[in-house]
Amino acid sequence: MNPRLLHKEVQEYITNQVEDSIDLNKVILAGSPFENITVQELAQQMQGKKIAKQKFPELYHTNTIYYPPKLNLEQTSSQSTALFKSELVSGKKLIDITGGLGIDSYFFSKKVTEVIHCELHTELSTIAKHNFEVLGAKNIKAKNKDGLQELEKELNLDWIYIDPSRRNETKGKVFFLRDCIPNVPVHLSYLFSKADNILLKTAPLLDIKAGIEELAQIASIYVVALNNEVKELLWVLKKDFDAEMQITAVNITNKDVHSYTFDPNTEKSIEPEFGLPETFLYEPNAAIMKAGAFSSIGRSYALRKLHQHSHLYTNQKLIQEFPGRIFKINKVVPYQKKHIQQLNVQKSNITTRNFPLPVAQLRKKLKIKEGGTDYLFFTTNMDNQKIVIHCHKH
Repeated sequence: MNPRLLHKEVQEYITNQVEDSIDLNKVILAGSPFENITVQELAQQMQGKKIAKQKFPELYHTNTIYYPPKLNLEQTSSQSTALFKSELVSGKKLIDITGGLGIDSYFFSKKVTEVIHCELHTELSTIAKHNFEVLGAKNIKAKNKDGLQELEKELNLDWIYIDPSRRNETKGKVFFLRDCIPNVPVHLSYLFSKADNILLKTAPLLDIKAGIEELAQIASIYVVALNNEVKELLWVLKKDFDAEMQITAVNITNKDVHSYTFDPNTEKSIEPEFGLPETFLYEPNAAIMKAGAFSSIGRSYALRKLHQHSHLYTNQKLIQEFPGRIFKINKVVPYQKKHIQQLNVQKSNITTRNFPLPVAQLRKKLKIKEGGTDYLFFTTNMDNQKIVIHCHKH
């Protein structure tokens, strides 16, 4: 961490470059205009501030925030998801044993009296500590220590927060919690000896069923999407919990937060009602799809499902509060070239659900350009017929 980067004239230079959308490659080629500051250090701060403008607006609008390398920024929670997580905790004391840049710790500090931030990487710990001070988060103790080891010393904890990292050899593969550092399933009994509540964050690639099998005393699971893209899974574990677990699908948008909660055991017992496409087509948001609430969502909104594996729903009436995309159906045709040509659609948004061909192949085959206001859904109906649904977004 180079403290010279925090000088007023340097900060103004960085801000001006970012606000003027200057190409970083041009900055690097031009060299550093400041003594004892390399152009690479300047580029790192500019790149960090550029990412923060969208991902961490509170940091972006705060002077003298110090940004770590791009990889650290990509791996950390966004401000929106961190803010949502903070609503799940309360009490007097929380420890974040996998602290990283500390975005989650910062927002936890607004809900918990004392937060302990543990980060083993010295440089990252130093940056986090500096940023906490700049942000005025005086109730966070930043410690450059192993979180599990620091946990041994702590007493009277209300919450333990863990964001485990996947081991290098598991990247690109289906992974389990036991493939992560720290190995939460192995340490679970010890963790519950230190706190009654555990909040665990995992990547959306983790299979929910596999996670349920590996963990115990799960009170609730949150599937969190940001603008319809699933970003993380949150697992709330409570000591001696023996009631029914619930799953909540959350979609955070620029306007509000949409939540849908269901009981996974009830989900298994629901027999979905099937039907052919009617007036409206409903597509659940990405969080609901990941959560697997395929039958529950149909029952909740009195919708009929097109096919067991299509995960598209229909009804004659408009349901404005449906958590997902709503389309007005214009026409439904068989998947045959002559029928599709009769739709007279040269440009369209294409979605496939339970259909054998990918979007790119369909575009090439049918000569349909991307974009426009038309939507084509290539799917399978309840009679196992391949169909095309032509519609417009409501």
